[in-house]
Amino acid sequence: MKTDKVLIHVRFAPDGRVIEIGERPVALSPQKWFECLSDKAGTHYQPFAGGRGLFRLERQEVDVVKNSIAA
Repeated sequence: MKTDKVLIHVRFAPDGRVIEIGERPVALSPQKWFECLSDKAGTHYQPFAGGRGLFRLERQEVDVVKNSIAA
């Protein structure tokens, strides 16, 4: 069974706020979407230097997080 990998890139401002993040639902701010992903899939997050980070998730995991927000 093939699974689709999703890479969600995150960029931070110098003060630590999230200023850009992929796969974000329109209803959420970048910071709120980061918080949701961190709560539900924080073990899949990898920080990088320079104010960047990356979530590596399966498509199904991203959909579950998005659906939990809508509920």
